[in-house]
Amino acid sequence: MTQRIEIGGLQIAAALHQLVETEIAPGTGVDSADFWRALEDIIRDFGPRNAALLEKRDQLQAQIDAWHVARRGQPHDAAAYRSFLEQIGYLVAPGEDFSIDTENVDAEIAELAGPQLVVPVDNARYALNAANARWGSLYNALYGTDVVSEEDGCKRSSKYNAVRGNKVIARAREFLDEIAPLQSGSHRYATRYKVVDGRLVVRMGDGSESGLWLPEHFTGYRGEPARPDCVLLCNNGLHVELHFGEGYYIGRKDIANIYDIQLESALSTIMDCEDSVASVDAADKVRCYRNWTGLMKGTLTRKLEKDGQTIERALEPDRLYTAPDGQGSVRLHGRSMMFVRNVGMHLHSDAVLLDGQPVAETLLDAMVTSLAAIHDLKGEGELRNSRAGSVYIVKPKMHGPEEVAMNDELFARVEDALGLTRHTLKMGIMDEERRTSANLKACIRAARHRVVFINTGFLDRTGDEIHTSMEAGPMLPKGEMKNATWLGAYENANVDVGLACGLKGRAQIGKGMWAMPDEMAAMLEAKVGHLMAGASCAWVPSPTAATLHALHYHRVNVAARQDEIARREAASLDALLSLPLLPADRELTPEEIHYELENNAQGILGYVARWVGQGVGCSKVPDIKNVGLMEDCATLRISSQLLANWLHHGLCDEVQVRETMARMAVIVDRQNASDPDYQPMSPAFDDSIPYLAALDLVLKGREQANGYTEFVLYARRQQMKAAQAG
Repeated sequence: MTQRIEIGGLQIAAALHQLVETEIAPGTGVDSADFWRALEDIIRDFGPRNAALLEKRDQLQAQIDAWHVARRGQPHDAAAYRSFLEQIGYLVAPGEDFSIDTENVDAEIAELAGPQLVVPVDNARYALNAANARWGSLYNALYGTDVVSEEDGCKRSSKYNAVRGNKVIARAREFLDEIAPLQSGSHRYATRYKVVDGRLVVRMGDGSESGLWLPEHFTGYRGEPARPDCVLLCNNGLHVELHFGEGYYIGRKDIANIYDIQLESALSTIMDCEDSVASVDAADKVRCYRNWTGLMKGTLTRKLEKDGQTIERALEPDRLYTAPDGQGSVRLHGRSMMFVRNVGMHLHSDAVLLDGQPVAETLLDAMVTSLAAIHDLKGEGELRNSRAGSVYIVKPKMHGPEEVAMNDELFARVEDALGLTRHTLKMGIMDEERRTSANLKACIRAARHRVVFINTGFLDRTGDEIHTSMEAGPMLPKGEMKNATWLGAYENANVDVGLACGLKGRAQIGKGMWAMPDEMAAMLEAKVGHLMAGASCAWVPSPTAATLHALHYHRVNVAARQDEIARREAASLDALLSLPLLPADRELTPEEIHYELENNAQGILGYVARWVGQGVGCSKVPDIKNVGLMEDCATLRISSQLLANWLHHGLCDEVQVRETMARMAVIVDRQNASDPDYQPMSPAFDDSIPYLAALDLVLKGREQANGYTEFVLYARRQQMKAAQAG
């Protein structure tokens, strides 16, 4: 039984109460009694509004379902469908043109383009790694991944391979020639770097010397001008450090004595309380809130074992340099600019009860994460997050402008409760639900004074696409969704609308995750497309991926690309509303159905086994071909909804689903055999709570509101924790 503290009408989990009273509130200037009183008022006022908006989602879905059922067997009438969506209020008028007027936004969000990490905030080690991923070693990123081929003696092994190291150095020199070319010669032949009269001078092997083609790319140094320890370059707003000296194995024999090249990498990071965490009770919420508080105070640390030694990881300090003329100094942020992603409106938490009932978790998140961020706003510590005096909160899974408007009002109430200036709390809008995509302009308008981010979440968006059109007919196989008409229109529309609403120079326009953390060569080949599509940030799965993705932002001037895109014809709403249905004249073969069942079942089981069984909300799950994929609740939503759709329309039956699940569970067990904490699902399937959760997600998928997976996951994880405690 959870111990609780009663304050007014609230029954607060004792652990959360203690966290707020002893770790979060002290030093903020907010009296804890006032905090709890304001929280109760906000829950009483916004709880019913939140519930009413969720009910409206259900009502709209029921109307859409009925429309499709009434026309089953008929060709889809796109014009009639759009008219129907307008009549029921699913589509709203976009309104007059406008530009957002968000103020006090840090440059990493408003002006600069670069990689963005998303990390579960409940894991302190991951959170610290992500916050410190502002800077990363290009040498490490090249040497340790498949970006450098293992051919011609370049194998990766536990022992340092000098041939591979030399190839890394050569690739790095090519990069320097791209981003900071010399007036004459090449960085490939450089033997020494020095600072002369405020300019960077590079000596070649033949004794000749050259300055930079664009001298302004040199922005600072450390050490003595004649023999600097570090040289700082800048291109497209992103910085690069050349480190000189001995002791680093890759660059130890470098002719210019460069032992590493560090890139400014993850300009921003989303500390996630949502899709990538398994947070189902007060203990889980306390872990999330405590880590976020430590990040905002600058005090979060974590001890870990590495190479047989215990080390303590902490937040990196800012980086200081001497200005090129030797007279002043240059200071750069040492950490990624941090957002916090609150949970969606559809979830409830028993960390706080109001009159004995769980509260809307998003209301609790808004108050507690904002209170914690006051430590950063006060600027009393050495390590700052926002120098512009803002708190950056991502709001996921909002459906349409009414929900954005309610959350805008919620933020205002939180500001008043905590004594913050209006619009201190900035909003990131996840464009990942169909009703938001179709009404994006109106959604941005509803938060025009505080919006700092719009981002396509194609994974959740695909899950919602399937669920919204569940009754329209069987959907395309998952792999073919990427080529569906609606998806291209969705990705383009997010950029088109964002630029038309004035986000350039004030807010981020983002793109989604690269899901294969081991496939970095493929990422370098493909993910530059996000920049060409106009994205000022795009998600990556690791600090190493952030460093490699940063190469794209040196090669593409995103601001110039956005100017080009702003002149094109905007994406069509009709294309965005097209349905990804299996063509009526296409009959899938038994082999195609068999593959789709196995592929999706394996992904569901691999993720759920860890989420429910171990409380791991985001993990690298081997797929059916044993390729590691980053899985979270969004990927789970696609797989479960697709199988639920095929089951509903008779492409498969329940017997096939159960047989496939049982068969794939054995494979998932085998893939996790080396994990001592893993509990096999086979052969006692009826006793395996994770296995039963996986079945629920498919067999009960059609009845889950908006196709969300959390209702099943929360219930089964709570059941699992109770069983483990017992």
